[in-house]
Amino acid sequence: MTDEIEPSNIDETPFIEGTANAKSRYGRFNLAVIGGTGVGKSSLINAVFGRDLAKVGKGLPVTRGVQYYSDDSLGIWDIEGFEIGSTVPPGEQLRGHLEEIARHPKDQQISVVWYCVKSNDDRLTPADVAMIGELSRARLPVILVLTKVDWSKNPITGQRGVSKSVEEFVDWLENPVDENGQPISIGYERVILTSTSDKHGKGKGHGLGELVAETLTLSPEDEKDAFRIAQRLNLPWKRELARPIINAATVAAAGAAAVPLPVADAVTLAPIQLGMMARISVIYDIEMKTALSTSALANLGAQLAGRALASSLIKLIPGAGSVINAGVAGALTGATGEGWLRLCEQVYTGKIDLDQMNEAWGDYVPGFLDVIRKMATQRLGK
Repeated sequence: MTDEIEPSNIDETPFIEGTANAKSRYGRFNLAVIGGTGVGKSSLINAVFGRDLAKVGKGLPVTRGVQYYSDDSLGIWDIEGFEIGSTVPPGEQLRGHLEEIARHPKDQQISVVWYCVKSNDDRLTPADVAMIGELSRARLPVILVLTKVDWSKNPITGQRGVSKSVEEFVDWLENPVDENGQPISIGYERVILTSTSDKHGKGKGHGLGELVAETLTLSPEDEKDAFRIAQRLNLPWKRELARPIINAATVAAAGAAAVPLPVADAVTLAPIQLGMMARISVIYDIEMKTALSTSALANLGAQLAGRALASSLIKLIPGAGSVINAGVAGALTGATGEGWLRLCEQVYTGKIDLDQMNEAWGDYVPGFLDVIRKMATQRLGK
């Protein structure tokens, strides 16, 4: 009996197909970001999505003042603020942009709008009010994002606060009036104060978690998972999406071993495990084609069906003997999923470089104790 299975015996197709299926299922989240030059749109996008706006896929110039950037999980409509000196009224100008966007495919349509204004502005301009009104009439949910907030910290309470002028701006937004003191209606859903760094250009900023949470709330139901995948700030959301995939693969592996498998036939489980790992990779927005070659995928599959299922490990599991039964197969697959999830999180948080995944995976292959814990969890869950 051979403990290790040759890479040539492993078909990487389930990984490739699993990746394609997951991308198709989750789709793309499309965000419109509106604001003038210098308002901080690029910094905001980079802070929330971990992408340089100029490097989000390939920029597609749509019309003057509008640019579309996209990759698998994220689309960004970058729309300039009102062009001073234009003979076209601001609302009409934006309406033309929205009509152009509406002619694009369904998977490029706007889900949520961030309307960005610098926090040190006294109030919204008439052009801002007109443009937000146009977005509201188009039934697009708008978050008014005040950018570049200079937060201060109370040395006694430790609470953060903003300047008097920003407080007054927010107060005005809660009860807006025109230059004649007459109440006006502005069609945004929420005002959120943000910064992507401190006044010295350092730190992680503030208000971004609130912005991410509100964006998710306003997203269409069928696009919420795409947003969870695209954003980079909320790690628990990723885990919530990944755990059901691990559970489903665990059940599938147990079913495949309903009739106990000899260790030599452990390769039967590799397609289930590879498909599971592919789907988790998509959730963590990791492009495996740039991390692992086809041969590396085959080697990875061999580790799953070889090292993790070696007879020396199986023989240590009480009652397993020299075969893989349903309980062992499910536990091994579940432990493999948890190991892969941890590795993806290390890449996601920048602790492991993407090009190091192939070398790093060996440290995350499940061991004896991981499998025993999974088997115990399965028994408790019954």
